[in-house]
Amino acid sequence: MEKLTELVPSSGELYSLIMTYGGKLLLALITLVIGLWLIGRLKRVLRKVFEMRAYEQTLQQFLLQLISVTLKILLLISVISMIGVQMTSFIALLGAAGLAFGMALSGTLQNFAGGVMLLILKPFKVGDYIEAQNYAGTVEEIQIFHTILHTPDKKTIIIPNGPLSNGSAVNYSTSPLRRVDWTFGIGYTDNIDKAKELILDLLQRDQRILQDPAPFTGVISLGDSSVNIVTRAWVNSGNYWDVFFEINELVKKTFDAQGVSIPFPQRDVHIIQAK
Repeated sequence: MEKLTELVPSSGELYSLIMTYGGKLLLALITLVIGLWLIGRLKRVLRKVFEMRAYEQTLQQFLLQLISVTLKILLLISVISMIGVQMTSFIALLGAAGLAFGMALSGTLQNFAGGVMLLILKPFKVGDYIEAQNYAGTVEEIQIFHTILHTPDKKTIIIPNGPLSNGSAVNYSTSPLRRVDWTFGIGYTDNIDKAKELILDLLQRDQRILQDPAPFTGVISLGDSSVNIVTRAWVNSGNYWDVFFEINELVKKTFDAQGVSIPFPQRDVHIIQAK
């Protein structure tokens, strides 16, 4: 009983503890309440800003949570310091742990930073057809760590956001129009003007091909076995592949019907018999 009595502070000691720490504890409590209220207000303001700038919903939630957790940790450290607890060692330990964690997850953090940049800068959006990192497809989803593409043959491509944000990318959906390019070869004995007229006639009869800008044809090179005619026409982006394949087929059929040859490499073999 005597040892238990020694552990219980006397009324004088209790009064001294209250006088020493009571004011600090009350001030820390007030700071905690006001700080949490300010953090809540800041989150609401930032949410409105993000909505006005049309940030992706995934990015909005992530940034709000990140800012909220960071500010709450800083507030907690400040409140504990106000009470009188020394936080120097704890902060140093926290920094060392953060450094080790960052080094262990350097690749993941790079992908995370890349995802944030993609969601903020928006070089492409969901539904765009892009070509990047030697892959091409329609953007299905942009997540924090990776981007998902769907290819025309129904493959799913998952590309890490780190190299995607740092590398080159071609976005075919930024413009509603696309230019279709073909190169058709004709024989050296064929009439160039006739071939060009046949091609332009096909392009003018196709309702999907725009006439402004007007289609263009011209000789681009004189090959080893053919005169190469380049052809360019503008279409709506959604019609690109249909027009490309169909005009290829129609030009072949039209050239065949009109007697315009499409040469292919040939080799003459001469056999010399020894006498």
